[in-house]
Amino acid sequence: MFPIIRRISVQAVIVTFFAFFCLTAWLAVFFLNACWLWAAIPATGLLTLAFADIRQHQHSILRNYPVVGHLRSLFEAFRPELRQYFWESDLDGKPFSRRQRSLVYQRSKESQETVAFGTQLDVGAAGHEWIAHSIYPSLFKGDLHIMIGNKQCAQPYKSSILNIGALSFGALSDAAISALNQGAKIGGFAQNTGEGGISPYHLMGGDLIWQIGTGYFGCRDAFGRFDADLFKSVAVNPLVKMIELKLSQGAKPGLGGMLPASKNTAEIAGIRNITPGTDVISPAGHTAFSNAKDMIRFVGKLRSLSDGKPVGIKLCIGSKREFREICDAIYAGNIIPDFITIDGAEGGTGAAPVEFSDHVGMPLYEAIAFAARVLREYHLEKSIRIIASGKITDGFDIIRALALGASGCYSARAMMFSLGCIQALQCHSDKCPVGIATQDRSRVHGLVASDKRVRVANYHRNTLKATVKLLEACGCEDLSEIDPANIFRKLKEGRSASYQAIYFAESEDMQSLLEVSSFN
Repeated sequence: MFPIIRRISVQAVIVTFFAFFCLTAWLAVFFLNACWLWAAIPATGLLTLAFADIRQHQHSILRNYPVVGHLRSLFEAFRPELRQYFWESDLDGKPFSRRQRSLVYQRSKESQETVAFGTQLDVGAAGHEWIAHSIYPSLFKGDLHIMIGNKQCAQPYKSSILNIGALSFGALSDAAISALNQGAKIGGFAQNTGEGGISPYHLMGGDLIWQIGTGYFGCRDAFGRFDADLFKSVAVNPLVKMIELKLSQGAKPGLGGMLPASKNTAEIAGIRNITPGTDVISPAGHTAFSNAKDMIRFVGKLRSLSDGKPVGIKLCIGSKREFREICDAIYAGNIIPDFITIDGAEGGTGAAPVEFSDHVGMPLYEAIAFAARVLREYHLEKSIRIIASGKITDGFDIIRALALGASGCYSARAMMFSLGCIQALQCHSDKCPVGIATQDRSRVHGLVASDKRVRVANYHRNTLKATVKLLEACGCEDLSEIDPANIFRKLKEGRSASYQAIYFAESEDMQSLLEVSSFN
């Protein structure tokens, strides 16, 4: 008897159940009451689905567990939402925790942003970081703006230390781009256009940093090559304050930008000079140059064509040798970029292969420190500003970046949170539920730029206000007084080291790094 039971498959049990259910329902219809149709029709549908699942060959789960196997797909579809709303703690959530997201929401809405009962962080865990305060707090007297533009630049730009990171029209909706630009205008900071070119929605009065990627969108000819005349006609726009030449991106270094066909509308295609409705994958490298010397000459060409506006490069550092080659080319060609944007491997994107997002490129803080050391070696630190990009959210993030050698920061995903992004992780699908990372008009309708622009400005202002409070607590009266020796990281139980020791110690000192105590 028991061997027979073991040979009965789950498939047979399920099909038998639905067949019995269907038969019973139809018998009730014929012999009892026609009202039983409400059960008979669904039962017939379920039985039909069960036979269809058994006959198909694509999904093993459905063949073995007809009908009920569909529940797996249902649960998978709602898994992110269930986790976020029911099981995620304040410190969970990737790439941004609930607490990080909530902080941006609170600052953008100007609601209460304090916490009760103390920190939830494990301050004794390896990796915990903190800043050394002073028992003699000061009053911050410095400026939260920096001048970008060296002696070769004819039109230096006074920039906020916090600007909107690269977000293209195409990756984001027209309403989102418009709200960001209007928020930048209200708050007196700048918006990076991303590599998708300058759209009408970027031209709402806010300052622009025009990013030029490998696709040369907005300044390309019919063959996808750089068009100097077209570039010049756009670059001289008074709203364009700086030009950023993108070499690589932190979330996918070594790959070009990617725009799914579902997002490539006729309007976007017209702005980019491409075919609508197709996947847009920019080349991995530039066609205008193929080595450091030619790249630096191209920087000089862009500066000349833009009538002397600040021009810089953006990259995620991979090969340290190649970064030094760029510095060698700067010296050899006597063409000095006005800034270098360092994009960390933890940076964001709308679409990237997992291997590239997870395992390619140098993390932000290591990269900033390395770039700062090399620029000092070449005596370029006073001519070239470093801009940090990659998961910058709050005042402590800004201070950490400045301590390591950055002069300013970009924030992209946090600015999206200020628009109402809920981290649904649907940026690549054109199904963003809040109308930010989509071209679906029914979804974009929910984002009202006139309301969100104020929240963008609020987030920027309140984050800088928090940065100033931190600086005052540390006794700093000016940005120049931020010291890497005053920021610490827990290395192991009872042992920690300052940023100065971790990132700027001489090679012979590195062996004793683990023995450095923050309490000495």
